[in-house]
Amino acid sequence: MSSDSPTPGRADGSDSRTTAPGTLGRRTVLASAAAAAPLLAGLSAAPASAQTGAATARDTARTSTRALQGGGDLGPNVYVFDPSTPDIQATLDDIFRRQESDQFGTGRYALLFKPGTYQGLNAQIGFYTSIAGLGLSPDDTTINGDVTVDAGWFDGNATQNFWRSAENLALVPVSGSNRWAVAQAAPFRRMHVRGDLNLAPSGYGWASGGYIADSRIDGQVTPYSQQQWYTRDSAVGGWLNGVWNMVFSGVEGAPAQSFPNPPYTTLDTTPVSREKPFLYLDGDEFRVFLPEKRTDARGVSWGNGTPRGTSLPLSQFYVAQPGVTAAALNQALDQGLNLLLTPGIYHVDQPIQVNRAGTVVLGLGYATIVPDNGTTAVRVADVDGVRLAGFLIDAGPVNSETLLEVGPQGASQDHSADPITVQDVFVRIGGAGAGKATTSMVINSRHTIVDHTWVWRADHGTGVGWDTNRADYGIVVNGDDVLCTGLFVEHFNKYDVQWNGERGRTVFFQNEKAYDAPDQAAVQDGSVRGYAAYKVGDAVTEHEGWGLGSYCYYNVDPTIVQDHGFAAPDRPGVKFHDLLVVSLSGNGQFAHVINDTGAGTSGTDTVPSTVVSYP
Repeated sequence: MSSDSPTPGRADGSDSRTTAPGTLGRRTVLASAAAAAPLLAGLSAAPASAQTGAATARDTARTSTRALQGGGDLGPNVYVFDPSTPDIQATLDDIFRRQESDQFGTGRYALLFKPGTYQGLNAQIGFYTSIAGLGLSPDDTTINGDVTVDAGWFDGNATQNFWRSAENLALVPVSGSNRWAVAQAAPFRRMHVRGDLNLAPSGYGWASGGYIADSRIDGQVTPYSQQQWYTRDSAVGGWLNGVWNMVFSGVEGAPAQSFPNPPYTTLDTTPVSREKPFLYLDGDEFRVFLPEKRTDARGVSWGNGTPRGTSLPLSQFYVAQPGVTAAALNQALDQGLNLLLTPGIYHVDQPIQVNRAGTVVLGLGYATIVPDNGTTAVRVADVDGVRLAGFLIDAGPVNSETLLEVGPQGASQDHSADPITVQDVFVRIGGAGAGKATTSMVINSRHTIVDHTWVWRADHGTGVGWDTNRADYGIVVNGDDVLCTGLFVEHFNKYDVQWNGERGRTVFFQNEKAYDAPDQAAVQDGSVRGYAAYKVGDAVTEHEGWGLGSYCYYNVDPTIVQDHGFAAPDRPGVKFHDLLVVSLSGNGQFAHVINDTGAGTSGTDTVPSTVVSYP
């Protein structure tokens, strides 16, 4: 990095308001083993800070009697570029070589670009790598080039291209089309593509994404082999095709409602949305922008150049670096600071406890929280306006009852004016090592918005097996009036989603049932064969969902039968639109789609069975 690259700033002051705007899983067997990428000894450009040792020692040495300071540097794994930075491409290439196939490694990186114009770059984005512009609008930072995800490391199979992101950039693709061939946990937010966007790998191999929000694609989006996708509050010049389940809400230029042929579910608006917080530069000082809530949203939030919302200086954030203790993080929160988690792994021996209304916990570069002793990783009080965004929770080897808890049991406060938001917060049990959690995510607070999550019990990697990475429930929703937009939940031992709250809504759901169930008895739910992927509680009187899909791939015992993918009480106020179930190559079958409705799957042809409207 050039010597004139900024040191992350220590902002001085007040808020400002901007008023202008184990067993081999399906993914593994679909392609031969991936070739390992070479590991480089060093990177060609200096990171944003070379003081990580001192910072870590400073943070961990603090005690509760000494006040913690806000602001500070962003650590060694945040790279800040400006148009004059030399050898940008070489730095990008070096990081990609480290991360291209490092699916369960410890490397974490954020690549941040100051406002300006960059020429001739191809930023290939690997695991645990985030690329973002530092302007208030995507058009403030233009790359004449590409931000690329492909699947060469896995023989053209993109179904394991997890945990990476692109945000807040304008792209002018060299060929006219930018390739973003991703799977789960790989958001494309606040992007402006001045051309087409290709969502498939070169060679059109398998792909299992994906999520776009608050983005403008001037040309056509071409999914090709993508099985499913959710696009929210965006604008597209066209949409080429769909395979199983393509869902749109609040998207200008979206195809018309036509499920199941083509498989488009189209909502004119998104009921409630609030975009993810993001880091930006105000002059030479870093700030965090907090977009305002929108109701019945349609199109991008930055259409007039500058979004609407509030802005906080970095001095109001405790800038955490790996090695800091949970006690220090909680002390910072108790002092009234927000948290900015710089890239790395954070081991915690007590919950990160968010008690103050309006608190922001923002991760960079897939900052990862690991509970070491069976504790809950993050717990939020029943207060207004908390924003959790941009981090991964990785279950530890001692079973946690919950990993993320939003609101205590019995929470009942009305948060409709200023909801809690959970955005790009991902959960993993197993894969990087043995991990266990009874329930991954519990939502107790009313009006919470869960906007894009992937909650995943691993089907491959290290520490994987029916009881080795035991995790009974993915998401349990007890709060009323909760909205999920972009809900990906997979492979849990029992219910992937259990919804007990009233007036819940889900726009887009993607699920695979656990591959590794040893036999029918292991998934027997009383008299029901198989735990539903999405279960609405028997006492619920109002619920609604749009564009929900569940797939089975019981490769240990292909004779397993699921009575249904979806289970819900038969009441007029409980409604579903555009449901599908799929048996992947005949490894297990569904008898029905929802309750006793919908034809069963059969054979090995991987053809969805659908229900357009229920009841």
